[in-house]
Amino acid sequence: MMHPREYRGLEVVVLGLARSGVAAAKLFHQQGALVTVNDKKERSACPEADELEALGISVVCGFHPESLVHEGVALVVKNPGIPYSVEPIRKALELGIEVVTEVEVAYQFCEAPIIGITGSNGKTTTTTLIGLMLDSAGLSPVVAGNIGRALTEAAPEVTADNWMVVELSSFQLKGTTSFRPKIALFLNLYETHLDYHGSMDDYIASKAKLFANQTEEDTAILNWDHPVCQSLIPTLKAKLFPFSRKEVLSYGVYYDQSSDNLVYANGQGEIVPIMPAREMGMPGSFNIENALAAAAAALTAGVEPHTIADVLKSFKGVEHRLEFVRELKGITFYNNSKATNAVATISSIEAFDQKLVLIAGGLDRGSDYMELLPTFRERVKGIVTLGQTKEKIKHIAELAGISCIQTVDTAKDAADAISQAVQLAWQMCEEGDIVLLSPACASWDMFPSFEDRGRMFKESVHNL
Repeated sequence: MMHPREYRGLEVVVLGLARSGVAAAKLFHQQGALVTVNDKKERSACPEADELEALGISVVCGFHPESLVHEGVALVVKNPGIPYSVEPIRKALELGIEVVTEVEVAYQFCEAPIIGITGSNGKTTTTTLIGLMLDSAGLSPVVAGNIGRALTEAAPEVTADNWMVVELSSFQLKGTTSFRPKIALFLNLYETHLDYHGSMDDYIASKAKLFANQTEEDTAILNWDHPVCQSLIPTLKAKLFPFSRKEVLSYGVYYDQSSDNLVYANGQGEIVPIMPAREMGMPGSFNIENALAAAAAALTAGVEPHTIADVLKSFKGVEHRLEFVRELKGITFYNNSKATNAVATISSIEAFDQKLVLIAGGLDRGSDYMELLPTFRERVKGIVTLGQTKEKIKHIAELAGISCIQTVDTAKDAADAISQAVQLAWQMCEEGDIVLLSPACASWDMFPSFEDRGRMFKESVHNL
């Protein structure tokens, strides 16, 4: 992709009127491009349309016009969630028109070095930690992307004195061509989003684009414990900086089980303890991985180990990620609505030392959820299922021998359904029990987002 100023007088189509689409449309309009924004939602569901039209940007809502993409279009910028199978994108690719996401657009403007974070699980927590660590060290980070501001809004404002810390999804990375982070983190990869990517190969390839344009001047941080991450090592041009929760490394950051310490090994024989894992503010072994990844990025950016430790001790976690909600009559409630796949749910259940009551279920993406069986058998005493997958997850619970199983009527509206789920879980509990919302599924069958699902859960808990 060319720099956006090179599109002056040229036609640019922006697909999707979400936050990133609005920011991209404004940016290209400011550079003198002839911008058309298109969203298949009805005009009444596109409140941003009036603002864009007032600026002189053409907006088409309700459908994808056949004439939208044609040979005269120079570039298509798509919302990351729009699949490549939709007609305007399919036609653009057929005509040889470049299709990118806002990550590529923002990169062209960004003067700050970029730390890019991707993975199936843990992105938001790790991104937030890195931002806090760099901020504590006085390195002026700007956190953007999937959290914080839209990239195309923030990128033109940062300078070489900042760091841009960016959470990146596979959807965003798939639409990049020249994007090059100074520090790139690949946290893990599990089977998810296959309804979008069509295959694991495409999912992995999309994630791996994070490293595609790095050079030996850059750093690639990989989870040493994940085979997919290790498989990418021969393709890297950047310096490798591994992290591991399971192995002692001669170079990198790792968890030393014998001392319970997070440790930095500099590759020259020096071992620097960062802090004991038991002193971290976040529960769960998976958060040790997130802490190690964040520490690796912060060390690479020049943050001192004691500053990293201070942040890890004080940080209590991100909303909807194993978030403490309240204790009522000896029963404790946790919100882990961000657990949108089975592996995330397993990790959140295993963060606790006791059996618990689980609320799970949501959008059906075709999984059989059999990987949940051992954890259900060992660590779940009761379960409430809801959403499209309620019968599938109920079946796993039955196979696991769980005696307390309830399902929620999905004909109810979302607020009523989650309220009923909380009531049923509450009724299963005894003093000292834990109730955990950890759905193992995306939210879109019943809720606009996992955030809405989590907020409704918390509201229902506070209404008990």
